[in-house]
Amino acid sequence: MFRFLGVENLTVSLDGEAVIKDLSFELNQGENLAIIGPNGSGKTVLLKTLLGLLPYQGEIKWAENVRLGYVPQKIDADRHLPITIQNLLSAKVRALGLPFSEVARAITSAGLTEKIQKTPVGHLSGGQFQRALIAFALLGHPNVLLLDEPTASIDEPGEAQIYELIHELQDKEDMTVILVSHDLSFVYRYATKVLCLNKINICFGAPEETLTPSVLENLYGGPRKYYHHIHNGNKHA
Repeated sequence: MFRFLGVENLTVSLDGEAVIKDLSFELNQGENLAIIGPNGSGKTVLLKTLLGLLPYQGEIKWAENVRLGYVPQKIDADRHLPITIQNLLSAKVRALGLPFSEVARAITSAGLTEKIQKTPVGHLSGGQFQRALIAFALLGHPNVLLLDEPTASIDEPGEAQIYELIHELQDKEDMTVILVSHDLSFVYRYATKVLCLNKINICFGAPEETLTPSVLENLYGGPRKYYHHIHNGNKHA
């Protein structure tokens, strides 16, 4: 593995207020980074900054030939708009000048059934729509996939399916994943690194070594209830 992303002394301000302060971390190719923290801690701002959508101070250094795919937390779809995911994928392929075979590849990779493909986007369930957004992000063969709470509006069984899909895509496509999540079970199961963010870097490292009860209390600003589960034969809080 080689260094795929280096962030050094990153500060991001919105309306004159620093939302992220002096943040530094690095990520190797093929890793899965989970970003956790309380609401308003700068998680979404960090993703948008990494995408080049917000001004910043400091340095963001991507490896050469990086191709970014982005899955936002939520898009409000007009239930009366007669546009299907097939329509949206085809429009993006035309805009990027890609072969139309890319549409079939993205549909297959995201596990979209024929029924989902032909359903207006405003009528899709939360899990179906999330798969559609992932398919949209896969066009152009990204080697980095950034996802902002991809299971925020999905029920528990659907959450597990989406996380498993992301994991399978990472392995199959040899992608680096950067994902905002509140789900610590996902972090322990799939993430190779975790960034605890609350405007500043609270912690960074392998989840099983980094996420202690005291670190989580510091991150979330007070005592929290902890659960334990078994992962790779080890018990975690």
